[in-house]
Amino acid sequence: MLRKIIKIDGEKCNGCGLCAEACHEGAIGMVAGKASLLREDYCDGLGDCLPACPVGAITFEEREAAAYNELAVAASKAKQGGHCPGSMAKSLTPKEMATPGDANWASELRQWPIQIKLVPVNAPYFKDASLLVAADCAAYARASFHNEFMRGKVTLIGCPKLDSVDYSEKLTAIIKENAIKSVTVVRMEVPCCGGIEQAAVTALKNSGKFIPWQVVTLRVGGDIQ
Repeated sequence: MLRKIIKIDGEKCNGCGLCAEACHEGAIGMVAGKASLLREDYCDGLGDCLPACPVGAITFEEREAAAYNELAVAASKAKQGGHCPGSMAKSLTPKEMATPGDANWASELRQWPIQIKLVPVNAPYFKDASLLVAADCAAYARASFHNEFMRGKVTLIGCPKLDSVDYSEKLTAIIKENAIKSVTVVRMEVPCCGGIEQAAVTALKNSGKFIPWQVVTLRVGGDIQ
């Protein structure tokens, strides 16, 4: 299939191995002192390895490559007796909400991971889920974020400015391959945050599904615009 995948320039590579450490899927390994893409189907095309490379030896290219095999990656991690904590899908059960300010004030987080880049497309918690796609600054801007927006939803967060990733592809796959009931986007008023809204809207269109959705914009002081 034609897809985005990493390309490693062997002449630029200095053999530091930082990209292999940064690759959560185990797609990159060291061969004869140089970084090498060992398994195309282990590369998710998100590029966590790019910022780890100190010499700019890794770039993206679009070419014919084996599709990303999430199940094979998980099996490989299990066989090795370990896994990346950031990408292991886990459902959580929020505790009953307490009074704000109480020592037992509980989180409304229903799953792990929450980063858009890390969440598995076919995680079981997506079944019949109401999806919250939020800018990662939003929870810090609005104190009632958990109770007001996260309760009863599967939460995905990201920052289009810092991550430099097109979230629309991942979000399209999540919406298309799962029974998502609704999508709520919470973004900040700053212009760069428009990327997360655009990604969600694009994903909804590309999924071919008609499901309820809304966008909530927060001012930097936390109030709703």
